[in-house]
Amino acid sequence: MINSIDSRAACQALDADDPLAPLRAQFDLPPGVIYLDGNSLGARPRAALQRAQQVIQQEWGVDLIRSWNKAGWFDLPARLGNQLAPLIGAKDNEVVITDSTSINLFKLLAGALQLQTAKADAATRKVIVTERDNFPTDIYMAQGLTEWLDRGYRIHLIDSPQELASAVNAETAVLMLTHVNYRSGHLHDMQAVTAAAQEQGALVLWDLAHSAGALPIDLHAANADFAVGCTYKYLNGGPGAPAFAWIAPRHHAQFRQPLSGWWGHRAPFTMQPGFTPVDGIRRALCGTQPIVSMALVECGLDIFAQTDMQALRKKSLALTDLFISLVESRCAGLDLTLVTPRAHAERGSHVSFAHAHGYGIMRELIARGVIGDYREPQVMRFGFTPLYTGFCDVWDAVETLRQIVAGKEYQINAQQEAVT
Repeated sequence: MINSIDSRAACQALDADDPLAPLRAQFDLPPGVIYLDGNSLGARPRAALQRAQQVIQQEWGVDLIRSWNKAGWFDLPARLGNQLAPLIGAKDNEVVITDSTSINLFKLLAGALQLQTAKADAATRKVIVTERDNFPTDIYMAQGLTEWLDRGYRIHLIDSPQELASAVNAETAVLMLTHVNYRSGHLHDMQAVTAAAQEQGALVLWDLAHSAGALPIDLHAANADFAVGCTYKYLNGGPGAPAFAWIAPRHHAQFRQPLSGWWGHRAPFTMQPGFTPVDGIRRALCGTQPIVSMALVECGLDIFAQTDMQALRKKSLALTDLFISLVESRCAGLDLTLVTPRAHAERGSHVSFAHAHGYGIMRELIARGVIGDYREPQVMRFGFTPLYTGFCDVWDAVETLRQIVAGKEYQINAQQEAVT
């Protein structure tokens, strides 16, 4: 049992028996570092360096513009989308990799609102429901869209998942939620939440940024309407790597989005002055794609093909169970408060603890080679990526945390850096 682990030797035994342990060798992790921030930026796959060189030296440097056809650049958004699709319970030709999560959310949210205007009750269905603790950019994009539309839309912020039942009603146009909360790690029941919202006539838009690649997702089983997410966290696509967008096939024919760029045109190279959207998911595309960064996404996705999400989830829960157990036993009395739900059904793949001096503690952890991150207020986040995190990493991270907090070996008023 994970809760009975009381030595590093026991963690070594778990690592020795871990069927996913060999996958760690496919990542270029620096020596002496315990990397627990894959929930914010995934580690670099070893194959990414060679792939970047190939794109820059050969495809761009030698083949030049011919690579749009010769190297298949033009089809990358859809081809990579098909590779990602099984990880989120989607099918071929339902996902595109493109733009950023924020831009994709803007496009899909606008499209969802447009779909609702065709309903008989459109005049009164003017509310976007989301959590106050949602990732801020999602709220900002919704605010910007509603202000720009100026059609009476408003945003209703709830303060706990328990409020969803009363908050989503006949006035709700869209329920917009992040599947795993970025700060607490709380995991929503996608199927139950989606069904309840749709019973009220709402459309549901899921942000999968903190769940894609971390736990099993089945958009079809949940009967979801829309989903977005990033590829640079658990999917290990690289800093600022393009995001993804999914639209339920039942909405494809009616879906319209305001960023009607030429990549979403039915025949972009006819150069017609009028816009005619392409059929299917490609209508979520906008402009020319960032090929260098997009090409690297495939390196991370290739590793997922060597395992399955059930195996990853099993290890993720074991790692996070162990971390919670060790922090609470070995750091008892040190004023560390668990923020993340204990229940497996309610937990993603990162664990958060709060402390009055959380930022200073995290800065000291990072200085000693244990890399997590910090989110206001006072929350230290520790991400556990089953592809490359081991059980000894957990033991060593907790021991370093104990030494720092017990000895008060941190700056109380540490000045925050631009990125925390």
